[in-house]
Amino acid sequence: MKAIILAGGKGTRLRPFTYMIPKPLMPIGELPIIEIILRQLKNNGFNDIIISTGYKANLIKMFLNGVDAKYNINIKYSHEDEPLGTIGPLSLIKYELDGDFLLMNGDTLSTMNYKKLMKCHKKSGNIVTIALHKRDIYIDFGIVKLDGANIIDYIEKPTNTYFVSTGVYIFEPEVLKYVPNEKLDFPDLVKILIENDEKKFAKAVVRLLGNKRLANKLSSSGIKFIKENYNREKTEEILEKAYSEKGK
Repeated sequence: MKAIILAGGKGTRLRPFTYMIPKPLMPIGELPIIEIILRQLKNNGFNDIIISTGYKANLIKMFLNGVDAKYNINIKYSHEDEPLGTIGPLSLIKYELDGDFLLMNGDTLSTMNYKKLMKCHKKSGNIVTIALHKRDIYIDFGIVKLDGANIIDYIEKPTNTYFVSTGVYIFEPEVLKYVPNEKLDFPDLVKILIENDEKKFAKAVVRLLGNKRLANKLSSSGIKFIKENYNREKTEEILEKAYSEKGK
């Protein structure tokens, strides 16, 4: 199976650290984020990997030199001279994508079972599958609902539930006809698919597959997890469980 890792961002939220090294090389214990991802993908049956680079691409290539042999995977690189967003980089490798493929951000730390996600996608018959995480947002204030100047309701410290994207997607190659040779982000692609009445996309079965307790800690917010919760011993224990997942 084939996977594309987006590793071209500047990592502005992690500055000043990312002035020196790109975000995918930020360490978790003894390994950088991107190597953990590669190990997870290998364990889930993804042997053909394309890494889309941009910012400090040479550092990423230098660090990953030999990793393909280490994990017995095929690694290719695609470089964007100018930022192309989260979908635009696919325009540079359309000729490589003749079957369904996984696309993910290069900072996504998750216990998701990518093999099961691909299986779910194939079974659904959809052209796109988005992996989502159910997120409860607690508001620690009383919320007042107004109709003009009139109070019509008062809700004490509500919890709102949302389904948030984990930054992991499965695509059929048919999607590529909607990808222009210019910058395009995933939210824009979603709108394009909806406008073109891609019903198979609208009916997509979306879910997060993995250990819910760990997913709540890692999810799509790996960088936030690093900044707020970094503890070497605890992090190594959590990630050992995450990247040893065998895709059962």
